[in-house]
Amino acid sequence: MAAMSNYLENAIVNGTLRATTYTAPTTIYVGLYTTDPTDANTGTEVSGGSYARVAVTFAAPSNGASITSADVTFPTATGTWGTVAYFGVLDALTAGNLLYHGVFAASKSITTGDVLKITAGNLSITLA
Repeated sequence: MAAMSNYLENAIVNGTLRATTYTAPTTIYVGLYTTDPTDANTGTEVSGGSYARVAVTFAAPSNGASITSADVTFPTATGTWGTVAYFGVLDALTAGNLLYHGVFAASKSITTGDVLKITAGNLSITLA
């Protein structure tokens, strides 16, 4: 389960209640965080050591839930990334807007040579 960011909540309310157009991003990305991103995107995203957000695809939703349709494999760490415990779904490779965020079932300390992979179907977004 993931939470919506303030940015996305406002975009949906504006789009559905105020006829304000929201343009969905053509590509979305998963980012890794060492502290909770929160709805306001105030968490600490991993940086350095060859870290980069990775493009992600989701399957068609069912009952308000969508899961990743392919593996998400991050670059091999060339330095220490810290303990990754949270994820964010964002609308740009760098900067951009946080759309959803959540916590992983288990945190993982990433050091030089590690590769973090989220296998298909193991990252889900649910609107309740």
